[in-house]
Amino acid sequence: MKNIYIVGFMGTGKTVVGRALSRRLKVEFVDLDARIEEKEKETIACIFKSKGEEHFRRVEKEALSEAVANDRSVISCGGGVVLDPANISAMKKTGICVCLSASAEEILRRIGVTTHRPLLHGPNPLEKIQSLLSSRDPCYRQADILIDTTNLSVEEIVALILEKLPPAIISKK
Repeated sequence: MKNIYIVGFMGTGKTVVGRALSRRLKVEFVDLDARIEEKEKETIACIFKSKGEEHFRRVEKEALSEAVANDRSVISCGGGVVLDPANISAMKKTGICVCLSASAEEILRRIGVTTHRPLLHGPNPLEKIQSLLSSRDPCYRQADILIDTTNLSVEEIVALILEKLPPAIISKK
């Protein structure tokens, strides 16, 4: 099996779906954001605040480079990993990309108004979500499989992914 990369905007279910999918396939689960926080010894929000988005994207790219060396893993990526074409290329060369999406309203409902989402700081988080979704849409659309999670359970999302995966991806070779 090649790697399965779960990409998409924050709040679309990447981590919870990635964990459930890895359990179902009996393979390793890798959470890139968790790896970054472990390596940097601070939260993503703190990294953004103290070192900036450019530093975060550089560390994110390094974490992805390490993860693509895996085989037979489900890898949950940060929402902005697709902003770098080299990241998309690396994922497609070593596996398949599954993009999870949801409506802006559903994303806001799921994540709420939180302080640990650095890109959503400001007076109108819904407007910020809509703007970021719009600007990132062309990057997300490069994924091999697109799934709108707005009205689906985790189990339904996993079933859809498994249904849409090419058999060669999940074979034990």
